[in-house]
Amino acid sequence: MSTHVTTTVRACFAALWRIRSVRRSLTHDALLTLLRALVITSVDYCCSVLTGVSGALLQRLQSVLYAAARLVFSVRRSEHTTPLLRELHWLKVLERIQFRLCVLTHRYLRLRTLLRCFIGRLLWLLVAVSGLLRRRHWSCRPRVSGGYVSRVDFSAGIRQGYPVAPCVPPETEADPI
Repeated sequence: MSTHVTTTVRACFAALWRIRSVRRSLTHDALLTLLRALVITSVDYCCSVLTGVSGALLQRLQSVLYAAARLVFSVRRSEHTTPLLRELHWLKVLERIQFRLCVLTHRYLRLRTLLRCFIGRLLWLLVAVSGLLRRRHWSCRPRVSGGYVSRVDFSAGIRQGYPVAPCVPPETEADPI
């Protein structure tokens, strides 16, 4: 983690140095856009992995945000920067990490709920299709030739409202279901 933080901090300060050289020719909105694109995204990159990292490493990343806020408002290094971060609506590094973890957890729980609904509907569809196949005495086993499963072809379309997998008629089958 130390090397990741070191390279991130080095790249961010290099970007800040380049932005500082053209700051006077930029509008406030253009300056903020450049900072978000070059600095903030670098600090946020893989920040959820930084959970449990030592305070010294987090402080190094935090110094990048402080320097960016000082650059936006053109204040001296000795002035307090927390009000500047609040005015910019930027979170501190530890808060960013916690926020990212909360977002990832929320997405996982939401996806799990959606997958549960999807799998339930898929199982219902499989039961319906298997009932349809049993009535027609067809099997949905893929053809095997030379130990390899042949290419699946879904060009058959839909029969009676159900998606149809590649089927083998019962007379060509070795062992019917």
